[in-house]
Amino acid sequence: MSATTAAAPASPAAVTLRPSIETGGDDPLPVLGADVRVPAGAGTRTYAALDYAASAPVLRRVWDDVADYAPWYGSVHRGAGHLSQLSTDLFERSRATVADFLGCRPDDDVVFTRSTTDSLALLAAVLPAGTRVFVFASEHHAVLLPWRGRQVTWLDVPRSPQEAVALLDDALGGAPDGPKLVCVTGASNVTGELWPVAELAAVAHRHGARIALDAAQLAPHHPVDIGALDVDYAAFSGHKLYAPFGAGVLAGRADWLREAEPYLAGGGASRSVVRGADGTVGARWHTSAARHEAGSPNVIGAYAIASACRALTEAGADRLVAREQRLLGRLRAGLARLPQVRVLSLFGPDAPRVGVVSFTVSGWSCREFATALADEYGIGVRDGLFCAHPLLRALLGADAVAPGECGGAPEEGELGAVRVSFGAGTPCSHIDRFLTAAEELLRRGPSRC
Repeated sequence: MSATTAAAPASPAAVTLRPSIETGGDDPLPVLGADVRVPAGAGTRTYAALDYAASAPVLRRVWDDVADYAPWYGSVHRGAGHLSQLSTDLFERSRATVADFLGCRPDDDVVFTRSTTDSLALLAAVLPAGTRVFVFASEHHAVLLPWRGRQVTWLDVPRSPQEAVALLDDALGGAPDGPKLVCVTGASNVTGELWPVAELAAVAHRHGARIALDAAQLAPHHPVDIGALDVDYAAFSGHKLYAPFGAGVLAGRADWLREAEPYLAGGGASRSVVRGADGTVGARWHTSAARHEAGSPNVIGAYAIASACRALTEAGADRLVAREQRLLGRLRAGLARLPQVRVLSLFGPDAPRVGVVSFTVSGWSCREFATALADEYGIGVRDGLFCAHPLLRALLGADAVAPGECGGAPEEGELGAVRVSFGAGTPCSHIDRFLTAAEELLRRGPSRC
């Protein structure tokens, strides 16, 4: 996706490409906040952001593209003015860039939403009547919760990729006729483990079901190709893909999207609105992605996502994956030397995974360990249940229906873990700093003050 520079001639055709990111094989991609200093101990330290699974820092390239475009900002699809025309052009080309990034089929739709959660809520809203949904209990809440009020078959938490495929095969084989949808993650936001998406898609299609991919954790770390995986839908969030908050994507088969009532009714979704003789108001809806983009769309958010897609593509997926795997190996080897640490896993230590690792620490609550890392070392990690409560309960051996949340002391039966997550903008030094801090904290022990 190209960027409009502030100094460009006042023409929508005047779009220039920002130079590709130039980094060495082990250099992180430049991100905002890399030099931010935070309180740590008695002084300050450069912040070590190890919470990418929640929100990745914005790529410097993306921020610069947005800043270049900002003076040319205008509402899309609404006006003949120059800035409106230019913004409409960038908005629609952002859609095309995202389609290329995801390997969309020619007749797929790309709808801009607010987030992965919003994307899956949209998909839930457009399902044909009578659709039965199949979901593993190990999913993120964005996958678990949108189907309330629908017919849902809950699948047990699998302990291997093969078991996941077998569980789905059995469930679909015993399902009644009618439309069916499977929804599954590509990479766990808790363990980082990759799920057998292509195999699950093959099973789904053999039984006449469609499959939706939660790519929120997969897309920032690993190439996603809808066509190659043979999934019907994919959803992800910009704020996990090195773009700012507030924009997401749902991409996939157009028929269910175009046949359903608009997700939101309003301007932009409607082609025409007329007053009937009986005093009612009727509408004809767009038959494109605009059908589900009512209101003034988040043009800057869509453009930022497209910029991130292009930046990651130009940086080279193979190089980024290889670099992340080196950091992951370094982290896991360091944690393996700490006997008090138990790394959480569904599929076992040899399962392929992205840069997300969750663990518990003997003698520490997850909150006190994460707080010590922040207060004493300037390291930001996540603690708690990671919006995947049933999965954490399964991994921790807790009662599947018992309440629990992070925050209590170990003797009170705290339920939670610590998560370290990283990506293309993480320096190796941040992994090393975390391991040094963890070792020092475990040697010293928790403060019970």
